[in-house]
Amino acid sequence: MDATVENNVKPIRRSKEDKKVIRKQLKASHTLLKHEGISTAPQPTKSLVVANGGLGNGVSREELSAALKQMGEMDKLIMHPNKPYAFVTYRSEESARKAHINLNGEKLQCGENSVTLYLSYVDSVTCEEEASVPLPEGLVLVEDFVCSEEEALLLAAIDWSSTNTDVTGQKYTIVAHKCVCVPVYPGIPQECLPVLERCVKNQHIDIMPDQLTVNQYESGQGIPPHVDTHSAFEDTIMSLSLGAKTVMEFRHPDGRLVAVVLPERSLLVMKGESRFLWTHGITPRKFDMVPACDPQSFGDITPDLQTSSNLTLSKRGTRTSLTFRKIRKEPCRCAFPSACDSQGAPQEPSPPPPPSLPCCHADAALLEEQYVHRVYDAIASHFSSTRHSPWPRVCHFLSSLPPGSVLADVGCGNGKYLGVNPELSAVGCDRSSALVQICAERGFQAFVSDALSVPLRAASCDACISIAVIHHFSTQERRLAAVQELVRLLKPGGRALIYVWAFEQEYNKQRSKYLKDQNKELPENHNPAENSPEESQEPQGKSSVQSSSHSEDNYRTVDNNQHVTDGKLSVHTNRTAFETKDLLVPWHLKDGKKRVEGDSGEGGKKDQQKERSKKTLRSKATLDCNPATSPGFDSNMFSDSSLDTIAATHSSKPIPGCDTSQTCSSALKSESEIIPAPVFHRYYHVFQQGELEQLCAQQAGVTVQSSYHDQGNWCVILEKALNR
Repeated sequence: MDATVENNVKPIRRSKEDKKVIRKQLKASHTLLKHEGISTAPQPTKSLVVANGGLGNGVSREELSAALKQMGEMDKLIMHPNKPYAFVTYRSEESARKAHINLNGEKLQCGENSVTLYLSYVDSVTCEEEASVPLPEGLVLVEDFVCSEEEALLLAAIDWSSTNTDVTGQKYTIVAHKCVCVPVYPGIPQECLPVLERCVKNQHIDIMPDQLTVNQYESGQGIPPHVDTHSAFEDTIMSLSLGAKTVMEFRHPDGRLVAVVLPERSLLVMKGESRFLWTHGITPRKFDMVPACDPQSFGDITPDLQTSSNLTLSKRGTRTSLTFRKIRKEPCRCAFPSACDSQGAPQEPSPPPPPSLPCCHADAALLEEQYVHRVYDAIASHFSSTRHSPWPRVCHFLSSLPPGSVLADVGCGNGKYLGVNPELSAVGCDRSSALVQICAERGFQAFVSDALSVPLRAASCDACISIAVIHHFSTQERRLAAVQELVRLLKPGGRALIYVWAFEQEYNKQRSKYLKDQNKELPENHNPAENSPEESQEPQGKSSVQSSSHSEDNYRTVDNNQHVTDGKLSVHTNRTAFETKDLLVPWHLKDGKKRVEGDSGEGGKKDQQKERSKKTLRSKATLDCNPATSPGFDSNMFSDSSLDTIAATHSSKPIPGCDTSQTCSSALKSESEIIPAPVFHRYYHVFQQGELEQLCAQQAGVTVQSSYHDQGNWCVILEKALNR
């Protein structure tokens, strides 16, 4: 540890609790220096860095500012987007010293969650001038376009209970459905006419629209990035936001990203390039990053939410959108043929045929590369955002290890188990460089490695864990090799904990959480219940605004009474009982357009890291201002076991195992057009009762100390013989 850091956090306090705070403050300072290049100062200054007090871990500017202001008058508070720390500068050194003494180790309540703050002095804080970026050409945002009385009238006219459009004379009833695609209206309801007449008068649109779509977004829901079908609608599209604000993200094909805050009662007008070329979407999350002081009008520019330091968190409410369009009668002749379906824009490639069960080592390695390695690198950010609560029985195993024990987490995923017991010397490895990068960002020690060949000395670990890893190997031989590698790493007398997904999701007359949640709507950010199932990725139709008519994938899906007889792997239907032991499990990506390169290499790694950095605002990897998860999500239970280092960048080459096909029954869709997010398919071998014990018994020199069934998973604790 740097001597300056030691001096910075060396207090006079001597209680056990104070010593614990000091250790954690040292660790926080070391992490900031290592991963962010932030050097702390040895002596008190006016400025402090606040670890754990950032937008990236759910702390709003208002909450942090209120705590800091109690210590004295502040000069400035800087909170960078998606960073788990903040900088504060006080008017006097005495105030900074008071904050350092009184707030270190203190818990800050942030909504339903709490964070512990760790403060260190810094010599200076540089704050770049807040940038502004131009809105996409043709995009106009008009705030307060309707008054609160008009908003109430429009919301009251929506009938959420009916399923048909009623027309009595010329009186239309607005009929809509919550959380699903809404039917097309062959006319405009009377309640909307004053609003549209004002749109024509103010020249936001030239002609009266003749089609309306109504959607309601609950907190945590969103819509995938998309461009409205050119051939379906004329140029101008208008969206009226009612009830609550949100952030809509616009992306140009060249990668430019503009995040636009849509306040309640605002009108968004899309014309020309912004309508025909830029994709627009809403990332599913419960909190948005917004300017701390909302400007009266954005005009032609909008605050750059990726670089601004004057941001805070805004909790999403229930937003209702009314999207008005004019149905097109003739083919589109726009100036953007590359994105125009009327002018022959290229279609998405067809999904690959379903793979077969491997019959040799080479086939197995290829299957795992396509349906495990590449997929996890592509979904790493979204995957990590749903994996943050350690399982109790895994925590019990880790807590039972003596202080100072060396732990290896083989297939560590986002590293959620590496920090469970701070008394251990823990290191993780994973085949996914994207997940290992997330570990590094969280301050954990991890490296890229195959679970079949871990570059650690034999007999160097007191304990190993392999949580939801071995079931990704596609042959018996490779699964046994993974167990043998764990045993090789253990010291004589060392123990290993192994979790695999169970074929038996109902055990001792108790259904697993995976099956129990079959019919539940899953709130996007609900914290997982204890002992939630290993695999619980739910199709998004219930929890986000999507068309209910698109098929889950183009592969053959196994019915509950159907068995595979042709050697082909079939796609499992999420939250149903298993009918086969070898299968593909869908993952519905909420980030809309990810692809991977076909080749690995250093260049691919660098491109991947750049792409991940660029996507921080809209990815669900990082926090995205909320730790997205659902009841039944286990927070890392199917972490990568053998993921390849393959760049998850935008590419014309599709990921094997990813379905981006669109089979919506109508070209007229929701706000403005619902496009299903990509569906990735991961290979699994689910274990039957006794199979894991039999596999471990083939390894000489180890004994199965205990075995158990834990909410849809088979689990064993192995102990290596003392004479090995």
